[in-house]
Amino acid sequence: MKKRKYGLVLSLVLAAGTFLGACGNAEKEEGTQGNNEGTEDAFTVAMVTDVGGVDDKSFNQSAWTGLKEFGSENGLEQGTSGYHYLQSKNDADYATNLNTLVREDFNLIYGIGYKLKDAITTVAGQRTDTNFAIVDDVVELDNVASITFKEHQGSFLVGVVAGLTTKTNKIGFVGGIDSELINKFEYGFRAGVQAVNPDATVDVTYAGAFDKPDQGKTIAATMYGSGVDVIYHASGATGNGVFTEAKDIKKNDPDREVWVIGVDMDQAPEGELTLDSGETVNVTLTSMVKRVDVAVKDLAEKAKNGEFPGGEIIEYGIDENGIGIAPTQDNLTEDILSAVEEWTGKIQSGEIEVPKNEEEFNNFEL
Repeated sequence: MKKRKYGLVLSLVLAAGTFLGACGNAEKEEGTQGNNEGTEDAFTVAMVTDVGGVDDKSFNQSAWTGLKEFGSENGLEQGTSGYHYLQSKNDADYATNLNTLVREDFNLIYGIGYKLKDAITTVAGQRTDTNFAIVDDVVELDNVASITFKEHQGSFLVGVVAGLTTKTNKIGFVGGIDSELINKFEYGFRAGVQAVNPDATVDVTYAGAFDKPDQGKTIAATMYGSGVDVIYHASGATGNGVFTEAKDIKKNDPDREVWVIGVDMDQAPEGELTLDSGETVNVTLTSMVKRVDVAVKDLAEKAKNGEFPGGEIIEYGIDENGIGIAPTQDNLTEDILSAVEEWTGKIQSGEIEVPKNEEEFNNFEL
């Protein structure tokens, strides 16, 4: 298919570069504690990942991209006197890592993911002189800013893509943990499929984890084996296994059409493979881009300028350029892109209200 870029909802240029490998719990990367010479009073910012890790090629990695961009634009170096992260190996690490960053006097500390809500609530309640932010949940404290997204809107759009692409009318959804947050992805996606292809069915499976790529691969194998030809995942690093399975199938049977719809970041790089013939192909159909990087950077700038929105909820959707379709659209036809643009307009105009839970989905009407 002819290569092309199509300006749709977002003008996305995700930061490139080599991402850090995982660091141990509450440990600093060797050689990363920059001096930031001449910037003793520089604004400092750090984040704690969830168990998916900073190199999950999804949610955490996008947040780290935003933090690195903030640091670069403000002349900061990575380390305790600039911008930094601590990686959580398990849920018990969340409070420990947050407290470690408080002791290191960071001005703003992010908890990446709703799983950090309890830890941030506890630590921020005790450390009232430090500002915190949580991504994907709400903590009602004056020193915490809550960042949320309208994931159901972007999921609806990739549902339109899936519904118009499937040849078997069998589509899959792989979620991480069955929760209010991931339900927004599921039901928004199912509504998008239904809107353009009411004959299609969506097989839904929750892995129960965001850090189990082997489990993601097993779920994908079952789905593809049952005739599913498009899978949308909202499962963090677990979704890496979905890509692995799709690429294995494609490599063994180049004529078979199997697709993955990525999440959070433009996951086109995860779907690329070289066939035995030497031809390079890509099983990533598109991605639902959730601009965690934009939100993290935006909030850090506000805090640095003395405008920290403590106690407030900041929501990013299509209108805020926080949600949309990835810029890599080589596998999408003109007709599909036109349909996505049409449905985007309907969402923005209020003509349709995208469902974000089961009740709203059951009452969804076009």
